[in-house]
Amino acid sequence: MPLTRIQLKNFTVFDSLDFRANPGLNVFIGANGTGKTHLMKVAYAACDVSVTEEDLDDKLVALFLPSGRRLGRLVRRRQGVENCSVTVWNGEASLHVSFTSGRADYIRYRGYDAWRKSRMKSAYIPVKEMLANAPGFMALYDQREIHFEEVYRDILTRAFVPVERGPIPPERRSLLKILNTAMGGNVTNKNEEFFLKSKEGNLEFTLLAEGLRKLGLLWLLVRNGTLLEGSVLFWDEPETNLNPTLYRPVVEILLALQRSGVQVFVATHDYSILKQFDLGRRNDDDIQFHALHRESREGNVELHSFDDLPSIEPNLILEAFDELYDRDIERAIDTLRAE
Repeated sequence: MPLTRIQLKNFTVFDSLDFRANPGLNVFIGANGTGKTHLMKVAYAACDVSVTEEDLDDKLVALFLPSGRRLGRLVRRRQGVENCSVTVWNGEASLHVSFTSGRADYIRYRGYDAWRKSRMKSAYIPVKEMLANAPGFMALYDQREIHFEEVYRDILTRAFVPVERGPIPPERRSLLKILNTAMGGNVTNKNEEFFLKSKEGNLEFTLLAEGLRKLGLLWLLVRNGTLLEGSVLFWDEPETNLNPTLYRPVVEILLALQRSGVQVFVATHDYSILKQFDLGRRNDDDIQFHALHRESREGNVELHSFDDLPSIEPNLILEAFDELYDRDIERAIDTLRAE
């Protein structure tokens, strides 16, 4: 059962939010500061604690790193003491935590027993790629107080999972083939160091472009079985440091994962990524676009969901693209007039 619903009250940028998640592919768009990453981190935290003994409030602190690791700093900032609550549903099971901006000991939970029966395997790919920094990072993170969000340690943990025994299922072979073609090889690791293995030999990840490293990470997650039917993938701004020629294979992989039963959440600022989803989707694909926006700087963030790209309103990405197009036309007209 995938994630089905998230309710937030007075959490970071949200006054009140009731989000119904699509079981297939969810694409978030919106201006900076409207909470796309925050919403995905909440969802990922809930997935992760379903397979660990960690409490949701501790996972939220580890993912958001509020100053002094004080949970109350995740409460939406206002004068006085405010109550905050986070509730996540997986079908009929729900996980809830509430706390305040004032009392450090006011934390209430419910739902852990039923929630941990779901055991949702998940992965969160952050904006910054981590495979090139893998050697020694996990040991350092576990033994020292370093200011890194836990998503970086978590994604390395997933990348180091050994491959399963036996032959690779056909659907995974087809995904790996797309990635092999885009990267020009496959990925190996030795002593926590990752390499791209190609016809030219083994090239260490520190010498690879960051966009290729991200494809390598996706290759590892598919190859080792982290991304299987029933799992959840979160990817924050897949376009970052990725050459636009690679957008299409990345989108093809995400669409194929959705078809294989993986629930996918993606946040993007890029028109080309949105258009690749629009052009690459099939009639039976389960995709929703979610636009987050607020009318003013201090206003509540609202979320509206749409089944296709042309219906999105407001669509700041398309508006910015149209503005560039209009400027280009105006320049062309001015040039003709000058002649």
